[in-house]
Amino acid sequence: MNYTEEYASKLTTAAEAVKVIKSGDWLDYGWCAGHPAALDQALADRMGELEDLKIRGGVALSVPAIFQVENPADHFCWNSWHMSGIERRAIAQGFAYYAPMRYSELPRFYRENVESVDVAMIQVTPMDEHGYFNFGPQASHLADMCRKAKVVIVEVNQNMPRCLGGFQEGIHVSQVDMIVEGENPEIGILPGAAPSEVDEAVAKLIVEEIPDGACLQLGIGGMPNAVGSLIAKSDLKDLGVHTEMYVDAFVDIAMAGKINGSKKSIDKGRQVYAFGAGTKKLYDYLNDNPECMSVPVDYTNDVRTIAQLDNFMSINNAVDIDLFGQVNAESAGTRHISGAGGQLDFVMGAYLSKGGKSFICCSSTFKGKDGQLKSRIQPTLTPGSIVTDTRANVHYLVTEYGKVNLKGMATWQKAEAVISIAHPDFRDDLIKEAEKMNIWRRSNRR
Repeated sequence: MNYTEEYASKLTTAAEAVKVIKSGDWLDYGWCAGHPAALDQALADRMGELEDLKIRGGVALSVPAIFQVENPADHFCWNSWHMSGIERRAIAQGFAYYAPMRYSELPRFYRENVESVDVAMIQVTPMDEHGYFNFGPQASHLADMCRKAKVVIVEVNQNMPRCLGGFQEGIHVSQVDMIVEGENPEIGILPGAAPSEVDEAVAKLIVEEIPDGACLQLGIGGMPNAVGSLIAKSDLKDLGVHTEMYVDAFVDIAMAGKINGSKKSIDKGRQVYAFGAGTKKLYDYLNDNPECMSVPVDYTNDVRTIAQLDNFMSINNAVDIDLFGQVNAESAGTRHISGAGGQLDFVMGAYLSKGGKSFICCSSTFKGKDGQLKSRIQPTLTPGSIVTDTRANVHYLVTEYGKVNLKGMATWQKAEAVISIAHPDFRDDLIKEAEKMNIWRRSNRR
């Protein structure tokens, strides 16, 4: 049988395909822009006859149809590897939960730890002449997820960018059980927040630490975007990219002629990433671009891989920090926000890199619901807050008031350094709290 014939033999409708799903199953929606659309709607249409479905996904870019059924908690629970705002709101509705992970371990989770994948259904590109469907901008963990699945259903979307790579960026028709030709929706957009004056101040402090030939990893949000914009306007040259998430800022830097990957010791000349999400500009840039290399996350985020790249610069956000140097990037107390993702992977990997630096950045303050200014630097993390980066791992910490390198410091030194970049209005109170916790010396500056 040739590939075209095999394709035709497996082609079916979304309504027929989802009939394979039964109550009690573990179902996987894949990841980010690869979440199914037609299959999702077909499942929503028959959700009333199902119960106790356990569904995995992550970084939802649009509201799944199944989220909009009546009393969703009566029929399924959603288990997210990393939550977008859409999924976060579903927690409050009682049917969504976070699955903690260090992102580099996710493919191994599927190989060794997850209970089951009864059905996997994901969006892919049209099949090529060799019989392969490309995963689009989310190689991430999908190859191992599909290998684990008892049934694999792919939904073809002609708008999915074909993302080239080195390995495990697609699936062959022989490994697929059913094929659905969807309605070709546009790929979900994840617009970057416009940088504020504080973001730009933080970005300036970080960019002055970046040398020519550095290799970049950027998280998502206003501050990393501000860093990217500043790099694009800078005199920096010969930059490389090795990141878990490909964001719009990389496109801007590349189009400004700053990226060529010529100084990379591995994957020379390639921009390496595990998944991408952003605007149409990003998807158009990634499509069929041989400079961009889509690979699984256990390659991009492995500290042993990162450590091979000299002058590795990792730039990520935080929700709050305490005087011990612990970083929370996941929650506001017990209220979940996003997830661990690969932040700790890159914090550790960048420090292992020759000349590498990891930057955790945030504004020094935020406005609470009561309109009052509150400090992001706390004596201790709010009860229930998650420690994303331990006090032993944090390298550079940056706010609009400066940057400090916390490596090699005793507790009293860290407290002094962290307080030095807090908002001035809160420093005296933080010093008093540090004294109560016995992490402030008389000789410390006041």
